[in-house]
Amino acid sequence: MASTTRWATKTQAPAMVYISGEEMTNYACELIVKDWIDPYFSTEKWQHFDMSCKNRDNTDDKVLHDAVAAGAKIGAIFKEPTITPTAEQKEEFGLKNSLGSPNGAMRRGWNGITISRDTIHIDGVELGFKKPVLFERHAVGGEYGAGWNTVGQGKLLTTFHPLKGDPILVDSRDLEDEHNVVVVYHNPLDNVTDLAHHFFSRCLEAEVVPYVVTKKTVFKWQEGFWAIHKKVFDEHYKEAFASKGLLDNTGGDLQHLISDAATMQIIRWTGGNFGMSAHNYDGDMLTDEVAQVHRSPGFITSNLIGKREDGAMIKEYEASHGTVSDLWHAHLRGEETSLNPLGLVEAMIGSMQHAAKLELDADPSTQENYDRVMTWTVTLRKAMHNTFRYGQGTRDMSGPTGYTTEDFIKKVAWRLDRYLVQQEDEDAPVLGEPSRAFRRNFTVDENAVQEMFNQYDTDGNGAIDLKEFTEFMVKMGVAPMRDAGKKEGKESDV
Repeated sequence: MASTTRWATKTQAPAMVYISGEEMTNYACELIVKDWIDPYFSTEKWQHFDMSCKNRDNTDDKVLHDAVAAGAKIGAIFKEPTITPTAEQKEEFGLKNSLGSPNGAMRRGWNGITISRDTIHIDGVELGFKKPVLFERHAVGGEYGAGWNTVGQGKLLTTFHPLKGDPILVDSRDLEDEHNVVVVYHNPLDNVTDLAHHFFSRCLEAEVVPYVVTKKTVFKWQEGFWAIHKKVFDEHYKEAFASKGLLDNTGGDLQHLISDAATMQIIRWTGGNFGMSAHNYDGDMLTDEVAQVHRSPGFITSNLIGKREDGAMIKEYEASHGTVSDLWHAHLRGEETSLNPLGLVEAMIGSMQHAAKLELDADPSTQENYDRVMTWTVTLRKAMHNTFRYGQGTRDMSGPTGYTTEDFIKKVAWRLDRYLVQQEDEDAPVLGEPSRAFRRNFTVDENAVQEMFNQYDTDGNGAIDLKEFTEFMVKMGVAPMRDAGKKEGKESDV
C-alpha cells in the first residue's frame, strides 16, 4: 500500500486492453504490475488477454480475435512482447497449430495507419541521439502483405479487376529463366493523409525537422506517398513550421530524402531533432538503424496508431524488442538476470495516459482521475530515470555492479513511493553515455577492430590524428558534409 495520504485510496485505472506475452518480458511485467501499479490503482476495468503460444493454440486463436475486438472497442492497448513460433518452436512447445504473427491481425483490426517509433531518452543520461528522433512507419502495405509463387519460363500478367468496369493490365513480361520468384504487393494510400497529419503534428509539437523518405526516383509507384505528405504539409503545416524556424536548413520547405541517403543521415545526425516518415518496409529497416545508433531496440518506442469508424484514435503501445529469451532461460536455470524494462515501462505509461484521455473525452467529470493518472505516470518516469542516474540501473547501463531485474524494480518502487509523498524535485547526477560494452549482446571482434585501427593509423604511432580519422570517416561514408541538411539539387537515381 502506498504511504502517501493522497494515494492511500487506490485510483480506478481507466479501461484498457492488457495483452500479456511470455518469457522474460512477461515475468518483468508481472513484477512491475505488482510493485508499481497495484499499490496505487484498481485495474478491474482492464481486459486481459493471454497471447502466449500455448493459449493461442488452446483457443484456436480465438483469444487473438477477442483481443482485437476489445482493442477496437476500448481504443487503448498495452501489449507485452509475444512469440511467433517457428516450425522448430511449434514442435518444442507442443503446438497443434501453426501460429502467425498477431501483429498483422491487430493492424488490420484496428485500421492501422502508422507505427510510431521514437527514441527514448533518460533525463540526465547521454545516449546516442542528443535530442529526440521521431519516426512514422506506414502500418500497412508493401512486402509484408505480398503474394508470391515460384514459376518457370512463360508470360507473366498482372491484371486488376475493378468492382466496376473492364480489367486493367498492370504489367506484362516474359520470363526467360527456368527458375523465378514472382511477388505481388500493393501500397494502400487512403490512410496516408491521416499518417501525414499525425506525423507533422507530432513533429511540430516536438519542434523537430520533418523529412519524408521514399525511393521514388527509381520506384515511381512511391510518388503518391510523397505527394500526399507534401499536399498536407503545404495546406496545413508549412507556415507553422516556418514560424518556428524548423525549415531554416531545408530551403524553407518540406524536404524529401531518398531512402539510401536516409540511412547515412541517421548515422550522421546524432544531434537528433529530426523526424522521418516512410513506407512500411523502409520504416522497419530505418528504425532498426535508429535503435542501434541510439543504443538498442529497448530504447525506442513502438506504438501502433489506428482509427475507429467514429474517428476516435486507437493506440497500441508495446516495447520494440522481443521476449528476451536468453535472459528467460538464464532465469529458469536459477541464474541472476538484469533486464532493462525501459521500453516496457514507456509502453505502459503511454497506454495508461491514452486510456485516461479517452475516458476524460467521454466523461469530463473524470478530470480528477485523469490528473492522478498523469501525476503517477510522470512521477514513475522520473523515479526510473533517477534510479539510472544514481548508478542503480540494470547492468546494460551500470555495468557489472548494476541491479538485477528484481532489485531494479524494487528500487524504482521505493523511489516512486517516496516521490509521490514528497512531490518535489531531486537533483540527481548527470551521466555521460554508459559504455555499450555493458550490453549483454556485446560481441565486438576486438581483433578485427585492431586491424581496422592499424589500417588507418598510417604512421604506426598507435594513435589516429585528425587527417587519419577524416580518411576513415570518408571511407566509411559517415563523414559530416557541409550544409548536409539543406535542400540539394537533383536527387540521385541510385
